[in-house]
Amino acid sequence: MISDIYTEYLSRIGITDPGSPSVEGLFGLTRAHLARIPFENTEIQLGRPPGIEPELSVRRLAEGRGGYCFHLNGAFAALLQHLGYHVTLHLGGMCATPDSQEVSGNHLTLTVRIDGQAYFVDVGLGDGPPEPLPLREGLYVRGFRYGLRPLGGPDFADTGWTLLNEGSPFPAMNFRSAPAAMADFAAEHLRLSTAEDSPFLQSFLMLRRSAGAIDRLHGRILVHIDPEGGQDKRELASPEELFEAMSTVFGRELDDLTPADRDALWVRVQRAHEAWLASQQD
Repeated sequence: MISDIYTEYLSRIGITDPGSPSVEGLFGLTRAHLARIPFENTEIQLGRPPGIEPELSVRRLAEGRGGYCFHLNGAFAALLQHLGYHVTLHLGGMCATPDSQEVSGNHLTLTVRIDGQAYFVDVGLGDGPPEPLPLREGLYVRGFRYGLRPLGGPDFADTGWTLLNEGSPFPAMNFRSAPAAMADFAAEHLRLSTAEDSPFLQSFLMLRRSAGAIDRLHGRILVHIDPEGGQDKRELASPEELFEAMSTVFGRELDDLTPADRDALWVRVQRAHEAWLASQQD
């Protein structure tokens, strides 16, 4: 039996019968999750960052919220485990350069093993692969181009792996092969969700993968990106446009946001936008 909260979670991603663990089932769950649940930092912007306990994240996602990697991959791992999948959490790190060997711990990623094959699974990148990738070295075209290689070279697969993400602001994500636990991410979550120099405090962000495209909202700038490099960009001119995009483009329920919350979020977005415009003139 699937408990009510997991039934609600599955309903949020449009899955009524997940079936028994299988490669096809894993791919379907991953695609559905990425298409319907956004990467976002609304509550962090409002000064009430949610915790990363998987049970809390499962409930929040079922109720229509999103989150960042600790929430999204934490909840998805709990769902997969509840459905009978063999899931491992890994300590990862986003890298600004593709040749970095650093694993900073600012990212949580997953692997899932089925029928002797391990798959890289990540619903917490925003612009990552739209479905699992076999955990073996290679280049993978999934609309956009991705790569996997052993961290440190071909003889170091037991140490960790690098996901290459062509065209992303973070072209590489390194992660260790060793299993991790949610407690390993607590300190970094505190920093990312409360420190003034955290990018999640400085900018309002939303991302969502759909079939063959990425939608990204950075402050007031909404961009639709296709695999061929085409971009449809527009500036949101009012709070009404912002909240409509949050709801319709990114699928986030807004019932938790009071009028005061909406005013506060728009003030933060507008202030950051003005600072960005000023920086462009320097």
